[in-house]
Amino acid sequence: MQLLRLAWALTAAAVCFLLLLLLHNQILREGQLAAGTCEIVTLDRDSSQPKRTIARQTARCACRKGQIAGTTRARPACVNVHIIRSRQWCEMTPCLDEEGCDLLVNRSGWTCTQPGGRVKTTTEQPPDGSRGLCPRSVIHL
Repeated sequence: MQLLRLAWALTAAAVCFLLLLLLHNQILREGQLAAGTCEIVTLDRDSSQPKRTIARQTARCACRKGQIAGTTRARPACVNVHIIRSRQWCEMTPCLDEEGCDLLVNRSGWTCTQPGGRVKTTTEQPPDGSRGLCPRSVIHL
């Protein structure tokens, strides 16, 4: 009988321990991004100039080893480090599927051209002390 009580007590202690462990992991996970994902933190648009919109966005990314914050299909994404280092922006597929991607002459960014002729120019502007690409887009209508 005492052996049975001891077994139940140990089982109850193990279940409590597992519940505490799950609760602890959930608390740690809140506010953290899954590996390889990004989220937009701020997005500012300035349409004060005719036929031109300037947009600045800040993204938070949790990239895996060998990756860095970049842009894929017009959204923040984790991309391979070699793309950013070599400044071969079009390799990260920054434009939407129907748009054409071209590097700027000085390789400081890229343009996405829609079939109708609308051009979106994105230039690299990393904030002080950070790594990765914080794009600044200028859309010409």
